[in-house]
Amino acid sequence: MQLNILAVGDVVGESGLSFLARHLRSLKKLHDVHFTVVNGENASGVGILPRQAEAIFDAGADVITLGNHTWNRLQIADFLEENPYILRPANFTARVPGRGWGVYEGPRGLRIGVMNLIGRTEMDANTDNPFTTADHLLTPAKADVVLVDFHAEATSEKGAMGYYLDGRVQALWGTHTHVPTADAGVLPRGTGFVTDLGMTGPAASVLGIRPEQAVNRFLGGLPARYQEAEGPCKLESVIFTIDTDLRRCLSAARLDIRE
Repeated sequence: MQLNILAVGDVVGESGLSFLARHLRSLKKLHDVHFTVVNGENASGVGILPRQAEAIFDAGADVITLGNHTWNRLQIADFLEENPYILRPANFTARVPGRGWGVYEGPRGLRIGVMNLIGRTEMDANTDNPFTTADHLLTPAKADVVLVDFHAEATSEKGAMGYYLDGRVQALWGTHTHVPTADAGVLPRGTGFVTDLGMTGPAASVLGIRPEQAVNRFLGGLPARYQEAEGPCKLESVIFTIDTDLRRCLSAARLDIRE
């Protein structure tokens, strides 16, 4: 069958949550989406609370992925242990709560594997190698389709991971930088790829926060707690169409909406 996977960029703040709730289900219906993965690590600005994770599920996400801000809201720790549908990066050390890999039931009994990884370039995180972690998880993987959210800063690291896993996973997308890239497509061995999905939240912003705060930071002003920007929102995402018999992606296309 042809399986339509929707990957939604990092949800930022309460306005991003509200915009997701208003638009995700209609977007899925319009494009006949079978399975949806949403990155939610910025739902609380930096981090995510259990109630915000529940709001993302209520909006229509099948799986939530996270990233470098996972532990900015430690209230999520128990939720990560209890709910298998929310993932934190798999290459965090084994000492932290939660999981970074799951296999979920899709249409017609398809087994859909989702992997969450975090990069090491400029991320200031004590993590295992994401490339070897992916190898370790894929070796015993019992899934018909495998999807990867690679939460990384460097576009080169994201691109390298795409080619490293090309043909072994059906779709791989980057998150974290909040800026949508124009390179969505299919790699030579059949993996759908995009360097970064973008974000879901305030459109007139710097990565979702008030522009004046970003300017202040780069001018060397006093640091301040991030405040999400106001005004119209956007949702940035990519839809991957996968042939489950051939186990390869047929197309990857941007699917973005704005107020």
